[in-house]
Amino acid sequence: MGTLKPLSLFDPAFDVPSLFKGFMSPVWMDTENLPPAIKVDVEETEDRYLVKADMPGVAKDDIRVDVDGNQVTIAAEVRRETKDEKAGKVIRSERYMGSMTRSFTLPADVDFEKAEAKYADGVLRLTLPKHKGAPTHRVEVH
Repeated sequence: MGTLKPLSLFDPAFDVPSLFKGFMSPVWMDTENLPPAIKVDVEETEDRYLVKADMPGVAKDDIRVDVDGNQVTIAAEVRRETKDEKAGKVIRSERYMGSMTRSFTLPADVDFEKAEAKYADGVLRLTLPKHKGAPTHRVEVH
C-alpha cells in the first residue's frame, strides 16, 4: 500500500472552481412583488417641518398620518393588481394587498392642530408647524 498524503489546494486533484460552482450565482430580485416602501424627505425651517413622502399608487383615502409630540407616523393600505394577457386570455394574474408604514422622530414637537396634509400625484406633502410651547431650560448639575 502507498502512503496517503494530505490534499493540498495546489494539488491538481483539488478542483477549486468546481468546489465553489454555483456558490456565488446571481440573485435576481422580483421588485414587483416586494412590499412598497415610503421614501421621505424632511426639510426644516425656523418654524416648521416640510415633509414629502413618495407613495405612488395609493388612494388618498387609504393614507393615515399620526402625530404624537415629535413622533410622526405615515401609514397606508396598498392594493396592486397585475394581469398578463395574450390573445385575450389571462396568462397570469397577481394581487398584492397590504400596508406600509414609516415612522420618524423630529427634533421638536409638532403643533398638530395647525398641521396640514395634501396628497397629489403620488406624493404626500406635510406641513408640520413646530409647537411653540415652553422653552427648554437647562438644569444645572451640582
